[in-house]
Amino acid sequence: MGRPLRIAVAQPRCIAYDVLANAAAHEAAVRAADARVVVFPELSLTGYELDALPVAPTDERLTPIVNACADTGALALVGAPVPGPGIGVLAVDGEGARVAYRKVHLHGREALHFVPGEPTVLDVDGWRLGLAVCRDTGVPEHAAQTAALGIDGYVAGVVHAEDEAELHGERARRVAADHGVWVATAAFAGPTGGGFARTSGRSGIWSAAGELLAEASAAPDDLARTVFY
Repeated sequence: MGRPLRIAVAQPRCIAYDVLANAAAHEAAVRAADARVVVFPELSLTGYELDALPVAPTDERLTPIVNACADTGALALVGAPVPGPGIGVLAVDGEGARVAYRKVHLHGREALHFVPGEPTVLDVDGWRLGLAVCRDTGVPEHAAQTAALGIDGYVAGVVHAEDEAELHGERARRVAADHGVWVATAAFAGPTGGGFARTSGRSGIWSAAGELLAEASAAPDDLARTVFY
């Protein structure tokens, strides 16, 4: 690894389909996080709306997030439907955005709208971050295939119902135990479309020993952060 890594998991409020408004909420989260990496939930730019139009990396509505990253030195891992089409993670920094990952293990109706991606690792200042989206975290083979690429941490954006908050910790502790890596999970809070009138919140970060290091509340616009050395 290189220098210490300050990482945050954010759960901004979401307006279904409104990329511009949601980008503004992401901008605010990046500026508040004081972190090198800020992780956002699954489909955080559109809400969990499977028919939302893809968000291209060149989309001008991402400009507020790009500007926030430029001002803070952050890398934002933003959830969005992306060209492919896939349930994607956009890696946004001060120079722009790119598609960093597409969800591998699609669930239910997702397979009618999207195609799966492949396990992926993102290098940030010498830290190797394995990427995941929601159901990926519940499939042990995904973590195993990602860990085989060589990772320091397993980073996920998810959307879970209000009564599923305990899933974050259960899955994080399993990944930590199986692979000896820390885990960061950003979860939606509040309504997010697609039938999720209430979601879990409680985004969290766990050590490689499975210890909960930081946890957000169940409220929209909250975040949690920690530093790895």
